[in-house]
Amino acid sequence: MAGLIGQGGMGQVWTAYDQRLGRRVAVKLLRPDKMAADTAAEDLRRRFVRECRVTAQVNHPGLVTVHDAGSDGDELFLVMQYVEGTDLAAHFAGHAPYPWQWAASVAAQLCGVLAAVHAVPIVHRDLKPRNVMVKPDGSVLVLDLGVASVIDTDTTRLTHTGSVIGSPAYMAPEQVMGGAVGPYTDLYALGVVLHELLSGGVPFPGTTALGVLHRHLYEPPVPVRRIRPEIPETLEALVLRLLAKDPQHRPAGAQEVYEALAPLLPTRGVVGAPHSGQAGIPLDPSRPFLRPHAPWPDRATAPPPAPSVPLSPLPPRSPQSQSLSQSPSQSPSHSPTPGSAPAQRPDVAAAVDEAKRLLGEGSITQAVDILGGILPAAAAEHGERSPVVRILRKQYATTLMDDGQYRRALPELRRLADDRAADAGPGDPQTLQFRYDAAQCLEQLGEAGAALEEYRAVLPYYEGAGQPGADQSRAFDIRHRIGHLLLAVGDHSAAQQQLQYLLYDAERAYGPYHPLPVELRRGLDRRQQFRGTTRSR
Repeated sequence: MAGLIGQGGMGQVWTAYDQRLGRRVAVKLLRPDKMAADTAAEDLRRRFVRECRVTAQVNHPGLVTVHDAGSDGDELFLVMQYVEGTDLAAHFAGHAPYPWQWAASVAAQLCGVLAAVHAVPIVHRDLKPRNVMVKPDGSVLVLDLGVASVIDTDTTRLTHTGSVIGSPAYMAPEQVMGGAVGPYTDLYALGVVLHELLSGGVPFPGTTALGVLHRHLYEPPVPVRRIRPEIPETLEALVLRLLAKDPQHRPAGAQEVYEALAPLLPTRGVVGAPHSGQAGIPLDPSRPFLRPHAPWPDRATAPPPAPSVPLSPLPPRSPQSQSLSQSPSQSPSHSPTPGSAPAQRPDVAAAVDEAKRLLGEGSITQAVDILGGILPAAAAEHGERSPVVRILRKQYATTLMDDGQYRRALPELRRLADDRAADAGPGDPQTLQFRYDAAQCLEQLGEAGAALEEYRAVLPYYEGAGQPGADQSRAFDIRHRIGHLLLAVGDHSAAQQQLQYLLYDAERAYGPYHPLPVELRRGLDRRQQFRGTTRSR
């Protein structure tokens, strides 16, 4: 590697050279000991690689391409596309006051990215100007997708010095309180970024992290038109909706935000910013809307030479993985023509064995394709309600969840739960497991209200002493999730009561030093700090 691009508290970013393909790349090095001191290093590595794999499912021009990910000694590494341009924070600082047409254009492009990643679903968790690049053609790229969720699952954890892990200026209230995050969390961060671009500063500044987080929770943002009256009223109204304390009062999704921005986007003949006097305005974020897919502006100088120090070659794709992408189980079926040989019936057992082998190798996405492709053939051969198909469907749903494909897993789990309940009853342990997994999918999809309803429905079965499905550990887990979801929907009082009762019961069951009571106490203490800050003001 050669050339340090940037560094922060979690690691460094270097330029490097991919010797096999002859291209410049960027390599992010992350230090596990700086990321989550209370998480085992090996577990962190597994989570990191999994998040990178899930992230790789998203194909969008507004995302930096990830080429490889893994670990080397004590460091985690991420090999990414090398991007020419400047980050949004530097671009914003160099063009004050930022034209509101540019701000709308940046936000619209970010909406396209967020809509794509939320559909997976992925929540960025750390959207901010430093994680957005402006390319020479004016288009923007989002960085660090999937990394923020691995850095620390409790992104607002206060250290013993009172500092905060994460980016306090861009944190949504539910994130500040340690609640469940979802697409609505990224929309709040988008509102902070848009407010900053329009007004010249973040809506909730402060000299300490605790003070900033308190303001996110309790203070309304200053409307941007008080600072810049020329900004359209509709744009100000959109920013205020994005910055709503209650996630249910924010826009329903990134698509809705884009539609609100669309009438404000520049059109041909509309100047988006003061002319610089050069032949064209460099790094103009409105350009993708003025001249979509136009060639990049001419560059005065050639790009810098590639680093001379080579990066180790990327591992070649195995012949087995190449052939699986064209598996017969995925090919469309055709009716045989007269005189031709009859179509060969898919071998269900062989496909299942192949899927198991792929899972053993960690090739989860390929296993998903095999299982999903063989299910219709298995149902036709054995019957939809046969044990063979149910087992296959269960494995398919489990593998989809392992691959982070919660939207596809949810209907499979609901079908499994309904079929099992019809045969064994609503309190059957397997029925409850399917419903619990479905609730997890809803939580990951950002459907906090539906997830709350599902968790509350299964909780009594796990709490019932002597019942077939009773499980104290699972009951505590569900109560914990309910508390975080209550925080996510803005019901802080109910969440506080839920988590306080859970702390009391967990201490009685496990003792005060078990990880669950320790985590609960930490979260309750943090929220008490916020309340103390409120009283002192």
